[in-house]
Amino acid sequence: MGKSLVIVESPAKAKTINKILGAKFVVKACMGHVRDLPERRIGIDLEHDFAPEYRVIKTRKDTVKELKAETKKADAVYLAPDPDREGEAIAWHLFEALKLTEENSFRVVFNEITKKAVLDAFKHPGKIVMDRVNAQQARRILDRIVGYKLSPLLWKKVARGLSAGRVQSVATRLVVDREKEIKAFKADEYWSLQARLSGKDPAAKFLADLRKFDDKDPVLGNAESVKTVVEALHGAAYVVGEVAKKEKKDEPSSPFTTSLLQQQASIRLHFTPKRTMRIAQQLYEGMDIGEEGSVGLITYMRTDSVRIADDAMAEVRAFIPAHFGPQYLQPEPRTFKARKGAQEAHEAIRPTSAARVPEAIQQYLTEEQFRLYRLIWRRFVATQMTPARYLVTEAAIKAGRAAFLARGREMLFDGHTKISGHTLRKDEQILPSLDSGQNLTLHELLPAQHFTQPPPRFTEASLVKALEKAGIGRPSTYAPIISTIQERGYVSQEERRLHATELGTMVTEKLEASFADIMSSEFTSQMEEKLDLIEDGKPWVSVLKEFYDVFTKDLERAQEEMGSEKGQADESAAPCEKCGKPMAKRWNKRGPFLGCSGYPECKTTRSMNPPEVTDQKCEKCGKMFVIRFGRNGRFMACEGYPECKNTRSLLAAKGGEGPLLQIDEKCEKCGSAMIVRSGRRGRFLACSAYPECKSTKPLPKVPKAPELTAPDAAGEELTAAIASAVGAAGAAAVPAAPAIPDDLEEVRDESEVEPEGGE
Repeated sequence: MGKSLVIVESPAKAKTINKILGAKFVVKACMGHVRDLPERRIGIDLEHDFAPEYRVIKTRKDTVKELKAETKKADAVYLAPDPDREGEAIAWHLFEALKLTEENSFRVVFNEITKKAVLDAFKHPGKIVMDRVNAQQARRILDRIVGYKLSPLLWKKVARGLSAGRVQSVATRLVVDREKEIKAFKADEYWSLQARLSGKDPAAKFLADLRKFDDKDPVLGNAESVKTVVEALHGAAYVVGEVAKKEKKDEPSSPFTTSLLQQQASIRLHFTPKRTMRIAQQLYEGMDIGEEGSVGLITYMRTDSVRIADDAMAEVRAFIPAHFGPQYLQPEPRTFKARKGAQEAHEAIRPTSAARVPEAIQQYLTEEQFRLYRLIWRRFVATQMTPARYLVTEAAIKAGRAAFLARGREMLFDGHTKISGHTLRKDEQILPSLDSGQNLTLHELLPAQHFTQPPPRFTEASLVKALEKAGIGRPSTYAPIISTIQERGYVSQEERRLHATELGTMVTEKLEASFADIMSSEFTSQMEEKLDLIEDGKPWVSVLKEFYDVFTKDLERAQEEMGSEKGQADESAAPCEKCGKPMAKRWNKRGPFLGCSGYPECKTTRSMNPPEVTDQKCEKCGKMFVIRFGRNGRFMACEGYPECKNTRSLLAAKGGEGPLLQIDEKCEKCGSAMIVRSGRRGRFLACSAYPECKSTKPLPKVPKAPELTAPDAAGEELTAAIASAVGAAGAAAVPAAPAIPDDLEEVRDESEVEPEGGE
């Protein structure tokens, strides 16, 4: 008998699975999708039930040829892409591209890449589930239709190169609407009043908040009203009234779903959703960890389920008392309620083994892999630990015509916060011992002026939360959605906050006016539910037809009614310096600019805003450097361009832009100073004499400062002790994880649009 062929997506996954299955199997990687719709045509027969035209992707032709040769030598072929709809679709495309038969091909799925999970899957192979394939296929076709019909409309009405999408445009609208709320917001003034008091021990001071004045809620709208209250309280006796003490519990959070992981990684680790998913994919597919070899460290990371498998539950419940003590184990297994619509056949994101303490395997991981794995491990282990217990004290305090309330919270038992971290509240304090009728000493009254705040701008974390709450997209789509709207220039990020750009606002308003349905969060959410129903057997063609009938009517109307932003002369601008014709306002993804109305005969362009002049001179011609925008963001360029093309990079600094960063290192070739520059792969050292000298080298590695966030730093000593107990190895050289090829990014939701025919 010959060997069996197993096909997975990536080389890292292939390596891990090959180690588990042994010599009787050949494991190959298909590098993600092998077939897709054509690159420059819509590739869908809109007249005949939306029949798709699939082709082998150009960059996968050699891979398909190699896999075909392997199938001829194999007794059986096992298709083992990821355990979601996208993975099911990849398996089906492999089945079709390799011309496999039902008799000799099988589908295997596993939620984690461990020996037990993989071997169990191969003992019970199945067949491709076409309802799951159709669910993904319908989503892909729907997004292709919207992208290929809407994008040319924007090219015609606004600017060539713009794009729109069924989900990305709705996500952009969320950011645009928030921007409008902030601009329309009017702040109201209000004041608060606190008393700093002490009891028997003058050093044990605490704060109490004003709650009542003359037996009414105090209206402290301005400084005068506060002054009236403060004057009335001078000389008043402060006496403790009722003292209430109550024990409260703080339960641990659920294990991670995709959405929660992206949110917490953004908040705690400052990872973008895209970066989080890239690292999680590496941890899932397998890492070399010493004597164990290559093993998957976490379960599948695209999930909306909070379910914990029975085996994992049993293992972590045995781990907790052995390493933390029996008092930390929740008496009964703790389960969590899934949100509506979650696919409970999946599992939450968790470590494949609780015994793999992060610190014990840290030497085998890159820094970012370690930090993300530690975040997942702690969250999971904490789910089965006891609640933290607090003693909450509330003391009513009478002071003349006023009533104050003092609150305190004291930890009685740390419970799950031993590893998940104790969250400090802004006003948290421990009250001294207070008795009813006790006289207090007033040290000072603390009036504070406040203003109502507008709703905060979205961060990437809060936008993921908003998308999930509104039912927009699915776990696999959050990261590409947020990346896409920034890459398209519709949303910009400043100090980790998302701002709607002028272009994003203008495009959103145009789409809202003409496509009220598809720009509605409710409509998009309902469409997601319909796409989900296809997996349960609903005919996918009927879902597409229902959408397309409404969409085509809106599209026809928009072709006639949507106003154009092209060719409108800007009377305030000076005429074209080359041909004398008026300059017109035009758009690209960086926003508006001036272009000659004689285009395409005259292609003169001009910025609408003069470039910002810096205080630095060009070393080549003596003119000043100005700030310009390029593909990679802001940079410094000589104002003498195009005669002088000297440029420098700008390194962002808090509170503004800093000058070009130089370090104390000389070029090995010419002796000039080395400076830090930025490229597609990040920052590097380059000779300041460029372009005469093109010497470059990597940035030197420097030790990073320890994390200071309280929730993530909590439990460091404990987990280090656990790592020691389980035999953590010393600090050896850390091998870098193999990078995932760029072209392995899977097609998850939004089409990269290159409409046929152009304008």
